[in-house]
Amino acid sequence: MDRLLDSASTGPLHLRRPEIAKMVVETIYYHAQTLGHYRLHNFVVMSNHVHLLITPRVPVSKLMQSLKRFTAREGNRILGVTGQPFWQDESYDRLVRDAIEFERIANYIEMNPVRAGVAATPEDFLWSSGRRIANPPQVANLPHNHTPTSF
Repeated sequence: MDRLLDSASTGPLHLRRPEIAKMVVETIYYHAQTLGHYRLHNFVVMSNHVHLLITPRVPVSKLMQSLKRFTAREGNRILGVTGQPFWQDESYDRLVRDAIEFERIANYIEMNPVRAGVAATPEDFLWSSGRRIANPPQVANLPHNHTPTSF
């Protein structure tokens, strides 16, 4: 699915706009650091989708609703439109089973801009965590706590 999203040349590509991508990144950090909705491990904001690897501290449905509602309102404000859908209705989330899967998903997220041809290295892409995982969780906590999410 990511290959299709990364190669899309039609449809909404609002996240390609720097002011919108920056707003989404700031919102991701705000929800992690200020609101404490999750512990943020990795993220990337591509031109038409977002990936997050988080440890949720509130129900995932609540944090996704909050993230999507705020960023949709701000994104539409930046675009000069009202009442237009900004995100797809559904988000895709799943539990991480173990440390190997955690590392695989973290690498997948970080390498998304490289695979899509928009950056030479993860560190070159402005709209991502762009770093190796420095805070992997304890394996015992993984089945219940870590959720990679795409929206």
